[in-house]
Amino acid sequence: MAEAAYYPAAKFQRILVLDLNVMEYSRALELQRGLQGLRSAGEIPDCFLLLEHPPVLTLGRAGGEGDILASRDRLAWEGLKIYRVERGGSVTYHGPGQLVGYPILDLHNYQRDVHLLVHNLEKVIIRVLAAFGITAGRREGYPGVWVGEAKIASIGVAVKKWITMHGFALNVDPEMSHFKLIHPCGLQGVKMTSMHEVLGRRVSMREVKNRVIEEMAAVFRWEQVLPGVPAPVRRLLDGLGGEMPAFRPGWLTVPTPAPGVLEKMTGLLGRGKLNTVCREARCPNVAECFGMGTATFLILGDICTRNCRFCSVKSGTPRPPDPGEPQSVAWTVRELGLKHVVVTSVTRDDLPDGGAGHFARVINAVRHLNPGTTVEVLVPDFGGSKEVLVTVVAARPDVLGHNLETVPRLYRKVRPRADYRCSLQLLATAKKLDPSITTKSGIMVGLGEEPAEVLAVMDDLREAGCDYITIGQYLQPTPGHLPVHGYVTPAMFRWYEEQCLRKGFRKADCGPLVRSSYHARPLA
Repeated sequence: MAEAAYYPAAKFQRILVLDLNVMEYSRALELQRGLQGLRSAGEIPDCFLLLEHPPVLTLGRAGGEGDILASRDRLAWEGLKIYRVERGGSVTYHGPGQLVGYPILDLHNYQRDVHLLVHNLEKVIIRVLAAFGITAGRREGYPGVWVGEAKIASIGVAVKKWITMHGFALNVDPEMSHFKLIHPCGLQGVKMTSMHEVLGRRVSMREVKNRVIEEMAAVFRWEQVLPGVPAPVRRLLDGLGGEMPAFRPGWLTVPTPAPGVLEKMTGLLGRGKLNTVCREARCPNVAECFGMGTATFLILGDICTRNCRFCSVKSGTPRPPDPGEPQSVAWTVRELGLKHVVVTSVTRDDLPDGGAGHFARVINAVRHLNPGTTVEVLVPDFGGSKEVLVTVVAARPDVLGHNLETVPRLYRKVRPRADYRCSLQLLATAKKLDPSITTKSGIMVGLGEEPAEVLAVMDDLREAGCDYITIGQYLQPTPGHLPVHGYVTPAMFRWYEEQCLRKGFRKADCGPLVRSSYHARPLA
């Protein structure tokens, strides 16, 4: 079978991930069967369970008692129960330190091909192991994954009405002596190994889980991981006495800043009496950017005249603009030694020019004090006024950005006081006023949009002459803001980036933690 055994691009799926930590095998088996029934009835989406089991032996359809080498007394002494189950394969061992993955998938969405399912499960594990520096592969006729002559992962699935259950078991750091109690997978004399044995060091189960979810998303072309648990699944878990902790994908983890970094940056900004959108909008990259000595300056105060449901910037009645702010920004840029500076603002519908003149004064002040620094502005919509926009464009920023934020269908919910066409027109007008200016826009995903709608936004932006696009994951800043509809997978972000470049954007940054000014710099 060809290695590029991906599913068609049109078959991106949404998935429910259940990270269950440790669960008794009997309860996990009952849970799988319940989920299989719910999926068959169309009551829930596809699911993927990740967990560990207490020590247990399972016999698949091809398994026999002869493959169990230990006596019943020895098994009882070891605390090992035996379960005969409906999956393929023979006998296998599950225990702490072994990561078990159970995909509950409707194969109508995956070409109704069980062999392709097994092939792609193997592919996932091979890619996971490669990420940790382990070269692994397949052996013809023996499902599973091998490192040399030793088996590191077993695979056995069951399918009922085209809905799958069971799955794979990856040896991270289990008690390897328990494999000597059986002929693993019915193979006499086979050597079993683990990631710990191969690497000579322990690896974090959490890191392995995170990588497994990411590779499953890439290989099975999952579009989003759902953030909540549907009511039928919740009832099923409650009935089994299971706990379902809130799930947050590992790809949204950000590094902890070095000691003193945040304090130093905060002190510098405080001396200039400046705000940053990094802090006001609770950007997840604040630690990284502050650690690099960069920030996006938020001018015209920290109170917005609008109240968009995705944004954590305060809304209300703002104070008059600070006439000393342009010089303070310019001075701080020099103190930081910035080669590229990003300036944005709250929306100021209370000002006759929406704050355009203040933007121009900041641009001029930064240029005067820092002649080698390029300037990027991220502006509000200025109420759709071309005359006001002229003021900003005449100051000749190197990059002029304005974010669409979301797809047209969601504007009323996400940006109730904004207009999609007005925002598009601002970008098109800026390009007509100065064809040499680089224009930029960004959207958030995970708010309930469909991929086709995102592609349509790309087309609209290209028609408006937009050069640079950013696409990032929406994260709910507080319980009072819009909830996350889904966590878009890294594989889907890569696909979005490919589409952007195919459509002619000069640059596209698409990723879970991408924000409008993250790693901002002018285009060549």
